[in-house]
Amino acid sequence: MNKKQLILLITGLLLIIGGVLAFNTYNKIYKPNTIKEGFVYIKTSSTLKDVENELRPFLKRVQPFVWVAKRKKYGNVIRAGKFKIPEGISNNDLINLLRGGKQTPVKLVFNNQHRLENLAGRIATQIEADSISVLNAMQDKSFLSHNGFSEKSALGMYVPNSYELYWNTSAEQFRDRMLKEYNRFWNAKRTEQAKSLNLSKTKVIALASIVQKETAKVSERPIVAGLYLNRIKRNIPLQADPTIIYALKEKFGQDFQVKRVLNKDLKIDSPYNTYQNRGIPPSLIAMPDISSIDAVLQSTKHNYIYMCADVDKPGYHAFASTLRQHNRNAAKYHRWMNKQGINR
Repeated sequence: MNKKQLILLITGLLLIIGGVLAFNTYNKIYKPNTIKEGFVYIKTSSTLKDVENELRPFLKRVQPFVWVAKRKKYGNVIRAGKFKIPEGISNNDLINLLRGGKQTPVKLVFNNQHRLENLAGRIATQIEADSISVLNAMQDKSFLSHNGFSEKSALGMYVPNSYELYWNTSAEQFRDRMLKEYNRFWNAKRTEQAKSLNLSKTKVIALASIVQKETAKVSERPIVAGLYLNRIKRNIPLQADPTIIYALKEKFGQDFQVKRVLNKDLKIDSPYNTYQNRGIPPSLIAMPDISSIDAVLQSTKHNYIYMCADVDKPGYHAFASTLRQHNRNAAKYHRWMNKQGINR
């Protein structure tokens, strides 16, 4: 082999090697590498290794992704959030998607959370912030004081609904968003309705929480609300058993079980005892949903001032406008309770 042939051979080999390298590099960057569609959650302060571990179930080959990520310096600009990973996209497109920070919002939902601790735990299952940081943000004294809430009334700021926000929303950002939603909920119409009842927003929510605990039947809530409002107008104590149960749990702990309110319970020393104290309690006893709040604001007009559980219609109440009728209803209910063996 002469010198010219040797040069041609080496040149050919170099071209082949270069072509192979170029082909491999092209494949690493542009060849589809995601094998399924799904969502990935990237935490705040994640490293490239953390992202690699999160993406591993979605990648056909992991090392090419890492190689491209390093070349594009993705490790310096990692953004937290919930991202939708399409099937069949390249490493280049995947990194551009993540680096661009185009998140998929989460639909955050909550209701029936009777204490701030419960609500914080529920929220922490849906966003990145943990329950302790959420609870701390909710209980921040400066925030509460500035916005007219106390630690007892703070739960009323959180209107049960579904909300769209980003998964990496901080505890403080979540709390501030809920304040905006609370102010949006209390529009001019609802504010005027509360004013016509001579009730503050806090008092409306407190009464709504009693209505909420008194009946699970949405259709019955305006009637129950109307009954309590009748009592307030006549300066009659609300005598609402849910407030007694709340007071008992405050005294004996949240695990204290009460299936039947006893006469001795009615003597408990508490501002939430609506048998001994007239008017609406200082704050809500549970988280009322929108139907309960609107039931107070748009209550049914009637003359009822008494009610007890209706044994003939489980879940509903028997209403009365006279004590005589109520005593008959109550006696029937107590006979049923005794027959069921429900003593506490």
